[in-house]
Amino acid sequence: MATPGFRPTHVVPSRGMPAWEVPDPARPTIPLDALLPVQLLERRGDWGRVLCANGWSAWVDARHLVAVPQDPPVPDAAPARTADPRPHLARAEQTLSRYRSAVEDLAAGGLDGESFRNRTRGLRIGVVVEGEHVWLYDADHGRWVYADGLRLSTFTTDEAPRADTGDPGLAATRVVTPDGP
Repeated sequence: MATPGFRPTHVVPSRGMPAWEVPDPARPTIPLDALLPVQLLERRGDWGRVLCANGWSAWVDARHLVAVPQDPPVPDAAPARTADPRPHLARAEQTLSRYRSAVEDLAAGGLDGESFRNRTRGLRIGVVVEGEHVWLYDADHGRWVYADGLRLSTFTTDEAPRADTGDPGLAATRVVTPDGP
């Protein structure tokens, strides 16, 4: 039975995810099922407190949550701009160009297998383009970012959540939606 007024803001990634009673990796609880709709209520650094449709809440690594598309912008409202995806696109193009050059040299006989491995070691990119949407792997920060042309946001990350350090810069952040906190 769904909690009255429950409106999901995110879903759990397709592989499911661990959950905790408190933002402490040493105190795990029951993991969340894949693609479970949740509402993000609060952030503390990498941690996020989510509410499930049945009223149960838990702490998760919020960087792994998949955002549910938001309502379209209000007509005549200027779209909000956040981080710019162009630097990520430029790095992806440069990395792909370096890889392509190594492949061409290998195919032409100018490189042996070991030289090819050495030349391509450390190259890492990921790009998925689907119409106006793009997912880019940011190898510098070990995360996938999502952009719709105007906004860039973290989609998921390779890192485990950090413990709450009490740092005021990582203080709890309430997530507010049109329906309230």
